Amino acid sequence: MRAGSGNAAVLGTAATLTESTTFTGLGELPHFNPDDDRDPLHPAVAGLRTAIKDADAVLICTPEYAGGLPGSFKNLLDWTVGGGEIYGKPVAWINASSVAAPTGGRDAHDSLRKVLTYAGAKIVDEACARIPVSRAVVADGQVSDPDLRGRIAVAVQRLREGV
Repeated sequence: MRAGSGNAAVLGTAATLTESTTFTGLGELPHFNPDDDRDPLHPAVAGLRTAIKDADAVLICTPEYAGGLPGSFKNLLDWTVGGGEIYGKPVAWINASSVAAPTGGRDAHDSLRKVLTYAGAKIVDEACARIPVSRAVVADGQVSDPDLRGRIAVAVQRLREGV
């Protein structure tokens, strides 16, 4: 959701390199409440679940915030549990944290692994990668550095192989 986000640039680059789509409705999702996890779903939740259902695989890129997953992203994950669309779906993540980050995003990704495992996702470890992206290489929602773009392409290819 942050302007100039390295995480968003990684996903935008992956979408460009693979002709895939990116879910951009994170900010539109209502706060998760199990009482609201029924039809008719909020349109943003229905869009999220449809995007996951229609995808061959899911690539995630999230920052670490205060030693864990950002609240808005955890909210998104909570909405994926009840629908079951992510169950058995190949999933991987790219860690775009800068090399100066205290844990390199490790705590966020440990939490992510825990939630995705609980939801029954098929984590493709070979596709999970640490590709530090600084704001200096983000332009127009893309990673501009050719080496980093190549590393993103490799991670995406490994995710596709895990399908």
